[in-house]
Amino acid sequence: QVQLVESGGGSVQTGGSLRLSCAVSGRFFRINDMGWYRQGPGTPRELVANISRGGSTNYADSVKGRFTISRDNAKNTVDLQMNSLKPEDTAVYYCNARYSRSSAWGLQEHDVWGQGTQVTVSA
Repeated sequence: QVQLVESGGGSVQTGGSLRLSCAVSGRFFRINDMGWYRQGPGTPRELVANISRGGSTNYADSVKGRFTISRDNAKNTVDLQMNSLKPEDTAVYYCNARYSRSSAWGLQEHDVWGQGTQVTVSA
């Protein structure tokens, strides 16, 4: 089984910071893209930031300049540093990873999601 475990969520006041961490465990050939998504009360699940195995990053416009995604390929972890938090950042944040599994039929890609961690930003 491949699973993700998130940590670092919590409550913070406007302007504060949080750091989310996600660790991948299980059996896989390699982890490819990793990312953070969030789902607030009035929005569907949306991409916050993702990062390729080589370190290329992509951010939602709403978090550019405030959030930073990073990963450690040796540890199979991905972090999200969130600064200058706003109430609109309040959401459940989900870690996502795309991983490859090898079989007799070749290499296949799979998605795995964490259970989510709550981030609450109060005014």
